Amino acid sequence: MLVTISCTRPVGAEWPATDLGYLLHKNPSRRQTFEQSYGVAHVLYPEASDERCTAALLLEIDPVRLVRGKSKGTPDFSLGQYVNDRPYAASSLLSVAISTVFGTALHGRCAQRPELAGTALDLRIELPAVPCKGGPEYAERVFAPLGWTVAATPLPLDPAFPEWGDSHYLRLELTGVLRLAEALTHLYVLLPVLDGSKHYWLDTAEIDKLLRFGEGWLTAHPEREWITRRYLTRRHTLVRTALARLAELDDQDPEELGALEHDYDDEGPGTETTVPQPVESGERAPSLAVLRRAAVHRALLTEGASRVLDLGCGQGALLLELAADRALTEIVGVDVSMRELKIAARRVRRLPEWQARRVTVRQGALTYTDASLRGYDAAVLMEVIEHVDATRLKALEQAVFGAAAPGTVVVTTPNSEFNVRYDGLDAGAFRHSDHRFEWTRAEFADWAHRVGATHGYAVRFEPVGPEDAEVGASTQMAVFTRKNNDDDAAKGAA
Repeated sequence: MLVTISCTRPVGAEWPATDLGYLLHKNPSRRQTFEQSYGVAHVLYPEASDERCTAALLLEIDPVRLVRGKSKGTPDFSLGQYVNDRPYAASSLLSVAISTVFGTALHGRCAQRPELAGTALDLRIELPAVPCKGGPEYAERVFAPLGWTVAATPLPLDPAFPEWGDSHYLRLELTGVLRLAEALTHLYVLLPVLDGSKHYWLDTAEIDKLLRFGEGWLTAHPEREWITRRYLTRRHTLVRTALARLAELDDQDPEELGALEHDYDDEGPGTETTVPQPVESGERAPSLAVLRRAAVHRALLTEGASRVLDLGCGQGALLLELAADRALTEIVGVDVSMRELKIAARRVRRLPEWQARRVTVRQGALTYTDASLRGYDAAVLMEVIEHVDATRLKALEQAVFGAAAPGTVVVTTPNSEFNVRYDGLDAGAFRHSDHRFEWTRAEFADWAHRVGATHGYAVRFEPVGPEDAEVGASTQMAVFTRKNNDDDAAKGAA
C-alpha cells in the first residue's frame, strides 16, 4: 500500500521544495520505519531537490496481525480475513498510518517552519490502488469540490485478459494548491469513504474524528451526507448524530434525519434527498438550509437593505451567500464563538476580493447591547433565538430591537408542528440538543407581535420550505419593519 506526496517549489519562492520534510517532520536524507499494530510503515523520499520533493509512505501489511485476537464467534471471521485486498489497496489502514506517522502535519503544526504550515503548496498526491466501486465519478465528486484536479484511472481485472474489463480499483492522482494539513485531512477522511469499510470497531469517538478532520470543508461539501454515511460505515445511530452536529455547524437543523431511514448502501454521492417532499416528486429538492438562506436573502432585498448584520453568523454560510450580491454594500457577521468566527473568517478570505472586502466578522454576545451595531438597515437572526435560554430572550430582544434598532429584522426558527413529518424524531423531541425551545406557529406569532408592539415594528410571516396543509412549513420566518421608517422617509423628503 503506497501513497506519494510531491511538492513543487513555486516560481520565486525562497524556500526549497525539500522543506516538505519540515512539514512532515521526516528528514528527506534517510529512510524511517514505524511499527504499526497491523504491520510496518516506511517513509522515504524517492526524489528530493530544491525544485521538487516527493515523500512516500509505504505500508507493509501483515494479514494475520489484522485478525489476531478475533475469535471464531465474531461475525467477520472467515477466509476472507486472510485472502483480501487489505495489504495493497488504500483504506482506513492508510488513514491510520497518516495520523500516526504524519500526525504533526495532519494537525497543521510545524515548530521549525510555522509559516510554511499555513502556506498553500503546489501538491501532487498519487495512490496506485484505491478501492472505489462507483468508479472514477465517485472519486471526482468527493475530491474535486475541495480544490483538487482529479485523474482517476480504472485498473483492469487482469491486464492479460482485457475482455474481463475493469476492476473496482482506481489509480488516483490529485493535483492542487492547498495547505499540506488540508490535503492530509482529505485523505484521512475520504480514503475510507471510497473504500466503504474500516478495519476497526466504530464508536461515538469516530464522530469527533470526522468533525475534527473535516473542519473547514465537510460542512460545505455537496456530498457531505454520503461522506458521513460511508465514513461511519452506515451505522445509522452514529450517522444521525454526526449529521445533526454537521447541520448545526452550517447553521442548519438536522432535517436530513428522515432520509437516513432508507438504505442507500448501493447508491453513490448525490442520491439522497435532504428535505421531506411529496412522494410524486422525483426530483432532488434543495436542502432546507439552502431554502432558508434564499428566503432571508429575498426578504433583505424586498426591504431595500444594503448594510446588513448577521447576528449569530456561525461559520458564515449566510455571509458567503450575501457577499455575492452587489446590492449589499456592507455585511457584518457577529457570533459569540471565536472558534466559529475563525472558520467564518477563513471562508470569507477565500472569496473573490470584491466580495471579501465588504464582509467583516466580529465577536459579540447578542444578549448585551452594543452601540456599534446601531445604524444598519437590517439584522438577521437565522436559527438563533431557539438557542437562547428563555430567561435571556428578553435581553436579546432589547439588544437587537431596542438598542441596535435596525430598519428591518429577519428572524427564522423551527416550526415545531412540522416535526411529526421527520421520521426518527421522537414525539416532543427537539431537532437539535442545543435548542432551548421550539415554537408552534401560534407561539412564534404571539412572540413576534409582542416584540413588534414593544419596540415599534410591524411584522409579517412567511413559510420556508415545502408547506404541509396540516402542519405548515418546516421553518417559520418573521420579517419585522420599523413603523417609523415611512415617517422618517416623509420627513427626509420634506
